[in-house]
Amino acid sequence: MTELPKNDSRVINGWAMFDWANSAYSLVISTAVFPPFFASIAPDFLNVFGISINSNSLYSYSVSLAYVLMALLIPLLSGIADYSGKRKFFLKLFTVIGSISCMVLFFFNDAGDVALGLSAFILGTIGFGVGIVFYNAYLPEIATEDRFDAVSARGYAFGYIGSVILLAIILLMISFYSQIGLSSSSMAIRIGFVLVGIWWIGFAFLTFRVLPSDSKQAFDRTLFKEGFKELQKVGRAIKAESNTITFLSSYFFFIAGVNVIIYLASIFAKEDLNFGSSELIVLILLLQFLATIGAYFFAFLSDKKGNKLSLMIQIFIWIFICLLAYFTQSKFYFYILAGFVGLVFGGIQSLSRSSYSKFIEDDDIPLTSYYSFYDVLTKLAVVFGTLMFGLVNQLTGSMRYSILVLSVFFIVGALILAKVNFQKKIQLEEELYF
Repeated sequence: MTELPKNDSRVINGWAMFDWANSAYSLVISTAVFPPFFASIAPDFLNVFGISINSNSLYSYSVSLAYVLMALLIPLLSGIADYSGKRKFFLKLFTVIGSISCMVLFFFNDAGDVALGLSAFILGTIGFGVGIVFYNAYLPEIATEDRFDAVSARGYAFGYIGSVILLAIILLMISFYSQIGLSSSSMAIRIGFVLVGIWWIGFAFLTFRVLPSDSKQAFDRTLFKEGFKELQKVGRAIKAESNTITFLSSYFFFIAGVNVIIYLASIFAKEDLNFGSSELIVLILLLQFLATIGAYFFAFLSDKKGNKLSLMIQIFIWIFICLLAYFTQSKFYFYILAGFVGLVFGGIQSLSRSSYSKFIEDDDIPLTSYYSFYDVLTKLAVVFGTLMFGLVNQLTGSMRYSILVLSVFFIVGALILAKVNFQKKIQLEEELYF
């Protein structure tokens, strides 16, 4: 692949447009519209292989299944992409898979379509999650290390702004469905799913235009073997660096809590606090607006005070959020809760990505495989978190106890993060210089 110019505003903005494109899935499908829509259509209990399962738990388990499949796919595909130089091919492939899956959700319309709805949701989640691996791997190639935090924050900010615009359009369609000639709000929601797919693949092409072309090497049977070797190379490099392992261990726990809250917050609001669909969407519009501010604020804080302090502050806010959610009984306090979530939801994801980028010690390390470790860990964290959430909810019949358990994830993450030395690489570079 040709080398990208670093810190070039055109390249950075083009790269960030992929966040603008695919974050529509994250907001509309994963968070705001599909979860409560699924809860309103699916019966309270479903029979799965002879076992009666609560529909909320089944939704949680479907997230787990999607992330298990991603955890299996990502390492092999990232190794192949590094060896063959076909990172852009895989980015395009999973963008197409994800966007088409969103469009298929149009046909999810009643209780008899639950299998279809969950299948399309799982495929869409895979398209979203696997594509991010190849997208993230471009970060060290488009920016110098001193710009990692700011560029990562720009990507997330683009995503929040773009997804809010599309969500606002869908909200207007739902609110004024009869005025625009639609038969029901359900039809407006289902058309909204189609718009997500079109938005995703359409804006992604702006990113594809600025990224370099792939290698001309043809696919053959040796790619699997060589791809596995690339993965082993990165695995040995990470294993030799205890500081990176400690950071990833901390990340596993706190990002599990973050993702479970994002995936299941709207269901909690609908089921426990009786939020209506329009109220939920307005709530998440607020969350996205604050997430944009939070991403930039914590990037600024990390620049002034360091990544460790910035991440630690956010983790303690997440602990507070879990405890407050357990006791929240009114919509008013849930709005306050959503405000806190918004401030740290963007910042902790953006800063985690840029922090991991700073642990790269070897300039020759295969970047896609390096980021695959980070993303596989993210997927496994979501599997662990959603399984725990679903299990506790199944046993207790209350999502409040499940949320309380999430606070433990953040506490463990904070204790491990306290051991990470973010200054180690800087110290090594100073020693080499002098």
